[in-house]
Amino acid sequence: MDETLFLRAALACYLTALVTARWRRWAGAALGAALLLHTLSLSERWQLLGHGPFTTMYEILSSNLWSLALVLALSAWAVREVRAAVPAAAPVLLVLATWLLVVDDGPGHFPATYDTVLLYLHTLVGKIFLGLLLVAVALGAVPGLRRWAWGHRLFADAPTDRRCDELAHYFAGMAFVFESLMLVVGAVWAQDAWGRYWAWDPLESWAFATWLALAAALHARVALRLTPATFGLALAGVFVVAFLTFFGVPFISVSPHKGAV
Repeated sequence: MDETLFLRAALACYLTALVTARWRRWAGAALGAALLLHTLSLSERWQLLGHGPFTTMYEILSSNLWSLALVLALSAWAVREVRAAVPAAAPVLLVLATWLLVVDDGPGHFPATYDTVLLYLHTLVGKIFLGLLLVAVALGAVPGLRRWAWGHRLFADAPTDRRCDELAHYFAGMAFVFESLMLVVGAVWAQDAWGRYWAWDPLESWAFATWLALAAALHARVALRLTPATFGLALAGVFVVAFLTFFGVPFISVSPHKGAV
């Protein structure tokens, strides 16, 4: 069984988990199967190409779908209240899974400057950051979504608005820590690989903009005493900027990372 078959089986399990999100036992089993199959797919590709899934849109979409689902699953396992908010994160996973089906799965070029442990550390903390931010967004969305009739039914067993707000703030704070680490490790990697810590290239600039946006959202919650629904909306805006940084800028910019050759 090759990596493509493993991946398609994983995507089917992801879809099952999303459809059965209200029935947590079934959804949990489907998500566990999806993560196992997806891990096998990524491992097969890694072994075949000799490098991690970092170079093409297909690889980045696949590895981030896996990491987002993993962080979401671990967070739901560790904090029971997160489980009720998982359906709010489903659209993001669905977008990535659908996008993954229509992009070219051919191999990419692995630059010599990427052959360093710093790349793996930079990627790891970046994926943890985006996963934690997704959990925060899902929790932050519940107070707003619950105002609608269908949302009230879907999130009937979710924590109170205040508790969702507290948890969203907690996960957003952890996401801010990991994004800060991502920027620091990325700067060290850039100095090691290209002889400069920062160059204001498009990807670095957007990553810094994401950091500023998240810092502003966290500050505004305290300074302006945002309501839970407003804070959730602010986090959703931060996630949009982060999503564009991860999946847009590297592929529309002529030079996403100066020196990445």
